[in-house]
Amino acid sequence: MNQTDINKRAVMRFNMDVIGKGDAAAFAELFDPDFVNRTAPPGMPPGKDGMWNTIVNVLRPAFPDLTVEILDQFAEGDRVCTRKIIRGTHKGALMGIAPTGKAVAIDVIDIVRLRDGRYLEHWGMNSLAAVVAQLKAG
Repeated sequence: MNQTDINKRAVMRFNMDVIGKGDAAAFAELFDPDFVNRTAPPGMPPGKDGMWNTIVNVLRPAFPDLTVEILDQFAEGDRVCTRKIIRGTHKGALMGIAPTGKAVAIDVIDIVRLRDGRYLEHWGMNSLAAVVAQLKAG
């Protein structure tokens, strides 16, 4: 298996095991100590602790039935780009919004740079702000 395939597998594992299941061991294996999230949310540390916090203290409690669907994945050199949908039911508080029971879909596009099959840098865009606005609107 070449490095591009190894990198794509690492990103797939992150999505399925870390986001999808909250697997701390997989997270520890997949993240380089020098990791930087180039698009960390305001107030969130840009290192791996901030990424973990977003997953286990923001997303997973708000959407305990969370699933990740990979729509596209492309890789070139040390970068992997993924287009995905994170789905779940709003059963826990999210950014001060009480649970609504509504089904949500968060569209995401990520670019990850890897070193030795581990996350080194992340850039991303998502529709979480639009989802939050919809939940607030009732």
